[in-house]
Amino acid sequence: MTKTPDTSAPLAHQSSDPWQQLKTFTRARIAIGRVGSSLPTKEVLDFGLAHAMARDAVHLALDIDALVADIKAQQFTTVQVKSMAPDRASYLLRPDWGRRLHEQSLLRLQNLSQAKPIDFLIVVGDGLSSLAVARHVAPLLAEIRNHLPGNWHTGPVVIASQARVAIGDEIGQALNARMVAMLIGERPGLSSPDSLGIYLTYNPKAGLSDADRNCISNVRPEGLQYAAAAKKLLWLAKEAMRLKVTGVALKDESDVQEIGSQAALGLNGA
Repeated sequence: MTKTPDTSAPLAHQSSDPWQQLKTFTRARIAIGRVGSSLPTKEVLDFGLAHAMARDAVHLALDIDALVADIKAQQFTTVQVKSMAPDRASYLLRPDWGRRLHEQSLLRLQNLSQAKPIDFLIVVGDGLSSLAVARHVAPLLAEIRNHLPGNWHTGPVVIASQARVAIGDEIGQALNARMVAMLIGERPGLSSPDSLGIYLTYNPKAGLSDADRNCISNVRPEGLQYAAAAKKLLWLAKEAMRLKVTGVALKDESDVQEIGSQAALGLNGA
């Protein structure tokens, strides 16, 4: 005679620790346990390592030559510029210097400026994590190229050293760009030292604020993956071109459109 299993027992007795299951969905520090009133030794060491990696990501210099080679492999040309910050220490102490171009770099871009406007200018800045730029810019550019309209003029990819987000506005203005997409290393977190951010600005010019641009954050394999980030960026860029605005005036409804498209496919296939 086969015995029927008892299904009345509490769930906690039928499965492993539910906290361990939840930990598979996030890199946040949850259910780390304790030893008396302290943390387990392993958790203390892991925290110290994450903190050290975040600090290293801020101070690590960007390998410009390697980045240029990676970008050229994606069939983009490049031009290099630098901000007013002469070194990393100055960059960290004076954020305003990182938002403005060095005079020689500004002149270089003005000499490159063409009569035909650039529709979609891509700027790559080291920001607060050169590690993010080194790891994610090349594969992201490959995905962006897949979604670019064929009639858009892109111009060169501008690589900016010691850069803050707003430097993209001055670069876009100097190159007569209709809009600029700034790819930049974000401030490292204790679980994400290599997060890449994208900032899209229509009609870029010096003096704009964060309210004038759209942000796509946490671009990396463990966060927003390259294909999804590129698709969202180009949706915003096409809407910016149509409406002639970015920032608070441009709402990101790309996910709503995607859900609607999938629902329509489902109905058609039913």
